Amino acid sequence: MGISRLFAKLRARNHHFMPVFAQQATYLLHASSTLCDMTETVDPLQWKKMEKEIKACEVQGDALLTEFHEQLYEGLIRKIKRSDLQTVAMMIDAFLDRINDSAKSIPLYMPKRIDSQIVDLAQYINACADSIKKLMALFGDLKKNYSKIAVQCERITELEHAADDTFAEYIGYIFTNESDPIELMKYKNIAEAFEEATDAAKSISDTIRKMIMRYQD
Repeated sequence: MGISRLFAKLRARNHHFMPVFAQQATYLLHASSTLCDMTETVDPLQWKKMEKEIKACEVQGDALLTEFHEQLYEGLIRKIKRSDLQTVAMMIDAFLDRINDSAKSIPLYMPKRIDSQIVDLAQYINACADSIKKLMALFGDLKKNYSKIAVQCERITELEHAADDTFAEYIGYIFTNESDPIELMKYKNIAEAFEEATDAAKSISDTIRKMIMRYQD
């Protein structure tokens, strides 16, 4: 769905914010799934192709965020505080940016191999994106969906902790087993980009946790 059609739909539904967050989540999930695919190959041509695909999601996400801000500041979206809506939208966009950074790191550093820990980190990112998509489907009624939202937030926290453990394990592994210092730094930098993406996902869940507590009143 194009941006203009998306916001025509938004206006037709009393300027409700749900289609915007749903589309953001769709971009997230597509980008993170493509990132997983990147870790399943060592073909530089495939890396470049998939990096461009992820970049396209990031560009579309930026355009969507700009349109969302215009709607927000015109006062057309009111069900939840505008500052809360803005924060969530910007954090989702930041997560998409981190996925894009992760994708760029692979063709940038051209590693000789993709270790299993990097594959695992990509899977954690994808699982976080899946939870965020589920969260956005529940976001229209924070009170009614309190318990379900809390479950998805907890899942993201658990995924981020697992990613931290995998990252720490991987750093120890490459410093122990990789004798080439240049290759070592490549693997370290790629892993850091992936780990930062899971941190960005957790920032979204932490923010939503605080929101649902406020809107229970």
